[in-house]
Amino acid sequence: MSAPETVNLALWAKSMSPALNGVGAWAAEIGEELGRARDRGCDMLVLPEWAAAQWLSFAPASLAGTDEIAWLADQHAHALDAVTPSVERTGVALCAGTMPVQLKKRGKPEYRNRAVLLTPDGSRFEQDKLSLTPTERDAEGWWLEPGDSVQIVPWRGLRLAQIVCLDIEQPALAQLLAPHDLDLIIVPTMTARPSGYNRVLNCARSRAVELMLPVAMAGTVGTRRAPSGTEPNFGGAAVVLPCEPSLGYDGRHAELAPVAEIGGTGAVLIARDVPVGACRRLRAAGAEVWNGPWTAGHVRIDEAR
Repeated sequence: MSAPETVNLALWAKSMSPALNGVGAWAAEIGEELGRARDRGCDMLVLPEWAAAQWLSFAPASLAGTDEIAWLADQHAHALDAVTPSVERTGVALCAGTMPVQLKKRGKPEYRNRAVLLTPDGSRFEQDKLSLTPTERDAEGWWLEPGDSVQIVPWRGLRLAQIVCLDIEQPALAQLLAPHDLDLIIVPTMTARPSGYNRVLNCARSRAVELMLPVAMAGTVGTRRAPSGTEPNFGGAAVVLPCEPSLGYDGRHAELAPVAEIGGTGAVLIARDVPVGACRRLRAAGAEVWNGPWTAGHVRIDEAR
């Protein structure tokens, strides 16, 4: 398949506030949004990090905080199976956000925060979060383990990666990705405050410049409710580009202004004509100053005395 010149993305700043009555209700919401994305000519619908945390609104009231991850992990296979028919019916790919999954290692359960991309041909591509927040890695919190690899996904003739929230803030990861000629990075994110949202957004801008490609992000909004308590979210959605003259100079393609609360199920940013082809050509030749992947392997650090 020849690579397209542009792609259209639907980036869902999904509200965590509405209570659900089961995984079926969650899948029905996603099915409706996939249908709207198809009708608007979109190629992919992107959900935020921890979109699955909304399932805690129907979790058993007796569930303790440290048991929430195990309970969520028990739901994930059913949830993915429930949304797959909508992906196939609409022809729109779905980044289903992230959800915890259980792995068996060293004789004990291990949980990871995993993004899953479903495509209309029935394929599933998985990406574990690599760099965990204090809450995710703290034994008093959610008992998660980091992933250890990045999967490069073939999609419609393009090469993309799902990079989860805090991972986009790591320049060392960008340096590893640089030689692999990516066309697009998708960033599901969950942030509680404006500081977190702006860290992710500004680091996404840096990665777009460093890797000469579009970066698309979608975040959570609203108050998540769970047996262990509530948690605020502050987020939005955006597509950022390299700061090149031919792309409009400023690296801005589309943005949904971040907020703490949105009514209903949230808001969807329709990012049309994301210029993957133009970025591909700029990576090959013609960028203003970018001269390809660069490492600092030849540079030494001298301490002045």
